[in-house]
Amino acid sequence: MPEGNELHRWAERHNAAFAGGKVRVAGPNGRFTDADALDNRVLNKVTAVGKHLGYDFGKDLILHVHLGLQGDFTEGSGPLPEVKGALRLRMWNAARVKQPVAPGESRKHSWYSDDDGTGATDPKQVAWVELRGPTDCSIYTQAKWDQLLARLGPDPLNGDKPDAALEKIGKSKKPIAALLMEQDVIAGIGNIYRAELLFRARLSPFTLGKDVPVDLVKKIYKDAIGLMKDGMVDRRIVTTLPKDRPHKKGQALKEEAHYVYRRNGKPCWICGTDVMKREGFVGRNLFWCPTCQAG
Repeated sequence: MPEGNELHRWAERHNAAFAGGKVRVAGPNGRFTDADALDNRVLNKVTAVGKHLGYDFGKDLILHVHLGLQGDFTEGSGPLPEVKGALRLRMWNAARVKQPVAPGESRKHSWYSDDDGTGATDPKQVAWVELRGPTDCSIYTQAKWDQLLARLGPDPLNGDKPDAALEKIGKSKKPIAALLMEQDVIAGIGNIYRAELLFRARLSPFTLGKDVPVDLVKKIYKDAIGLMKDGMVDRRIVTTLPKDRPHKKGQALKEEAHYVYRRNGKPCWICGTDVMKREGFVGRNLFWCPTCQAG
C-alpha cells in the first residue's frame, strides 16, 4: 500500500499539472458514476492528508481518493492513451492532450516500489492521469471531508504537531507497532515506515504505548517527517544510513534501502542477527531485529 509520502507526492504533481484550470473528467469503467458532476469544472486544489487525497472542485464537490492496497496512478503527456484495464478515473487537460510529443516523451509511472523517480514527466507537462484499483473514488461533501479529517491523527508531512499522537500513545496498552499503523494516531505511516522507524529508534515493536518514553515518541515523529519528505522526492522509501550499508557510497541499492522491512531471515546490517518476521500482526507482516530492538 502506498504510504503518506506517495500520496503527498501525487498531490504536489496533480496541483502543478491541473490546479487553477478546467479539467476533463471521465469514469471509463462505469464504476465512478459522478464524473459528469466534475467534468469541465475548475480544479481549485489537491490536498493530501495521511493516505487520502481530496480534489477540491467547489462547494460540496470534493473528489476523495484512497488508493488502498492496489490503487495507483499513471500519467503522461500528449494524446490520451487507449482505455485499458479497469480504468476507474481519467482526468486530463483538453488543450495539452492535443499537443504532439516526441517518441518516448510520454511516460507512465511504474508501481512505486519499482520506480526510482528518474525520468518522470515534468508535472507542468502532464496532460493526463489515470487511476486504477482504488479502495475509494467518490465525491464528498465538505461536511463528509471534515468528518474524515477529524478522524485522522496528525500528518507529519502537513506540519502537524504530534501532541494528539503523544496523548493517545501515552495512554494506550497496545503495542507501539500496532499504534503506529492506526491512522487516528499518526496519519500516513504504513507498514514500511512502521518497521523502519521502530528499528531506527531501537525500540521493540511489542513495547506498550504507555511504556514508551514521550521523548522517544517525539523522536520517532520527527524522524518520520524527514524520512517521508525524502520519500516524496523519488518515490523510494530509503531508511538506511550510508555508513550502515555494504555499499557506503552512492545511491542505496534496492536491497540496501531498508533495515528490517522484508529482510526476514537476513542478517541485520548493524548486529548481524537474523531479522524476524511475524505474519498478520494487526493485519500486516511485522519485521524487526530481536537484538537491536530487544525489549
